[in-house]
Amino acid sequence: MAQKILVIGKVWPEPNSSAAGSRIMQLVEVSRAENRDITFASAASESSYAVNLDKIGVTSVQIKLNDASFDSFVAKLNPNIVLFDRFMTEEQFGWRVAEHCPDALRVLDTEDLHCLREARRQAWKEGRNYQETDLFNDLAKREIASILRCDLSLIISSYEMEILLGVFKVDDSLLIHLPFMLDDIHSNNINSWKTIDKREHFISIGNFLHEPNWNAVLFLKEEIWPLIRKQLPKAELHIYGAYPSQKVEQLHNPTEGFLVKGRAKNAKKVVGNSRVLLAPLRFGAGLKGKLIEAMQCGTPTVTTEIGAEAMHGDLPWPGFIENDPKSFAEKAVALYQDEAKWMEAQQAGIPIINQLYPKRELKEMLISRIKEISDDLKAHRRQNFIGAILQHHTAASTKYMSKWIEAKNRTTDLQD
Repeated sequence: MAQKILVIGKVWPEPNSSAAGSRIMQLVEVSRAENRDITFASAASESSYAVNLDKIGVTSVQIKLNDASFDSFVAKLNPNIVLFDRFMTEEQFGWRVAEHCPDALRVLDTEDLHCLREARRQAWKEGRNYQETDLFNDLAKREIASILRCDLSLIISSYEMEILLGVFKVDDSLLIHLPFMLDDIHSNNINSWKTIDKREHFISIGNFLHEPNWNAVLFLKEEIWPLIRKQLPKAELHIYGAYPSQKVEQLHNPTEGFLVKGRAKNAKKVVGNSRVLLAPLRFGAGLKGKLIEAMQCGTPTVTTEIGAEAMHGDLPWPGFIENDPKSFAEKAVALYQDEAKWMEAQQAGIPIINQLYPKRELKEMLISRIKEISDDLKAHRRQNFIGAILQHHTAASTKYMSKWIEAKNRTTDLQD
């Protein structure tokens, strides 16, 4: 009998809108390749941009927050593995899964460390450098508790692995470093790349619901792009991203060559047609899908230390890494104009993708780790007694808060 997997998504997956959407679909594809019976459930509103899961053989189910209907749903499904998409989803549904399917392996895909992103955002907001002590925020207490309650957490960044192991002292038996799982770049891919003379303009791309992306666009508009435009008066910067708000669209200014394009119908096409991708991220965490996509399209990039963090190992970056706006602009102009530098940067992305993100090896590692834990789940959980304590106390508090909301909602419905 095929194993049943339940994926509980924070949102319905939109791989063309965000790196998070691509990540969750990679995990779904691993399960499909193993011929597992997959159900994807989410309490979010359905989006017209989401993947049609039913078309790829994945059952999709709309669920409700703070509603007992989930209990009967999950008990009837009785999955072998439950994958939580981000720690907030585990907070909402983890106690229900533990109560009704106690033998199901609980896996958390963190996407990125939200406490790290928040720590950096707060430090930037206060006009100071991020420090390790900033990590000890309220978000970290929730996020680390979620990691400890789960049997295994998938960590996308090697830097975040270091934080979890070294700063928060999470046992490595609960973690696996699992970056993006990508196909190799082969000669046929390289031969399809446009040459520098067939490309034009700079590009910035990223989902605007993700605050670091919006902040990076502001950084470009206010400080970096004027410096680039001064040296390249005919150049244009094309800003792409899903869900642009009115404040984003108000930045559109053709006379400055600053063009807000909104959602890209085909992200790889617009990235592959551009000469240089700019990603001046001032805070954030995880791995950056836009920079991966640029490497896959043979498009050199200029980014910051936070942008490139944990993405290239000891290999040369396919472009430049600069934090200072003046240096960032200078390197962007040099990359845009110098064909030799541009070609060197383009080629540098190939070994990064092929060596650090090998789909087959990473997939096999994940499957092996899940099997190892599943084969003796009780012993694995005995070694994580702190997690059992958190499951006991946190589940109780979350459970009764949820039941209170549930009862309140019922009362409201009756009154209506």
